[in-house]
Amino acid sequence: MEFEGLQRNRKIPTLTPLIDIVFLLLVFFMLTAHFVKDQALDISLPEAESSKSLDKEEALKIVLDNSGHVLINKKHIAPGDLDKVIKEIMQSRTNKQVILHGDEISELGLTVKVMDAARKAGAESLDIITEQPK
Repeated sequence: MEFEGLQRNRKIPTLTPLIDIVFLLLVFFMLTAHFVKDQALDISLPEAESSKSLDKEEALKIVLDNSGHVLINKKHIAPGDLDKVIKEIMQSRTNKQVILHGDEISELGLTVKVMDAARKAGAESLDIITEQPK
């Protein structure tokens, strides 16, 4: 014999949507939180007339003009001497960065030779300078 009063309707709520919302909130706060606190002192530096700049050594600039000439430190370099000249310059430098200024109609083969010579000489990076379109 069953009594209706003893039967209880036991419904368990599903927790899946609640867990999904908690994880979404967790991800949101993790992505938007700024964990590193910037600290700085408000100071006023003194001035000196005999001071020197501590800027890093400038990068080696190589220029390719439209007539096929290579210029390093404003001196014309023969394409056959590129490996030797760039290697000599790079050995005495602490900054191993090379900046290539090339004319838009300069030869691709000469550009590749300069890039290859810089790589062989131990250049850490080679940047090609361009202009933004107007």
